[in-house]
Amino acid sequence: MTRTLRRLSLVIVLALLGGRLSPALPSAGGLEAVVKDDKGRPVADAVVSVTSSTPAAGTRRSMPAIMDQQNKEFVPYVLPVLAGTAVSFPNRDNIRHHVYSFSPAKRFELPLYIGTPAAPVVFDKPGVVVLGCNIHDWMVGYIYVLDTPYFGKTGDDGTVRLADVPAGSYEVRLWHPRLRADSQTTARSVTITAGEPGRLEFAVALKREWRAPRRPGYEGAQGG
Repeated sequence: MTRTLRRLSLVIVLALLGGRLSPALPSAGGLEAVVKDDKGRPVADAVVSVTSSTPAAGTRRSMPAIMDQQNKEFVPYVLPVLAGTAVSFPNRDNIRHHVYSFSPAKRFELPLYIGTPAAPVVFDKPGVVVLGCNIHDWMVGYIYVLDTPYFGKTGDDGTVRLADVPAGSYEVRLWHPRLRADSQTTARSVTITAGEPGRLEFAVALKREWRAPRRPGYEGAQGG
């Protein structure tokens, strides 16, 4: 056998071994979830998440997120994030806000300010974080911290589509700020298959929404 043929044979063998030894990556699939209330109306701002008892290798990293303050409101109203996410709280109003949360999942306080605080807030514990403003009582927002990277939030049509979920068996849960039952009661089992998007429909009962009355033109204390 010539030297050239030996080299070619060695390359082929190494390529075959590499193919055998490389771990097979799970094929990805998707899931579409539709959320409606008990009267059949679409529900916006519902967080749908999928979890597995055997998480796939190479889980996604958290990405920075933003909770705005615009026109004396938190925007978005609901912000789902992966545990470990750093969230910035820019105040885009021309008055000061005082952002805080007393929720067990994350207690923090950002005293009166305009613009963007120097350091974001890291949400490292799964759970619901209710946001408020010490100056404007009607300002309420939610950060929902998850321990799974596969989640999404419904739009005005009550629909959310999750992509790039590794094929396998999962538990799907739903959360919404006005959900009457605990999110655990919404648990559904689903098998996600590569190339074949799954579909689930949820019908949930919601509490009546109530917020402190908004006071038009109210600037609050100390220029807030």
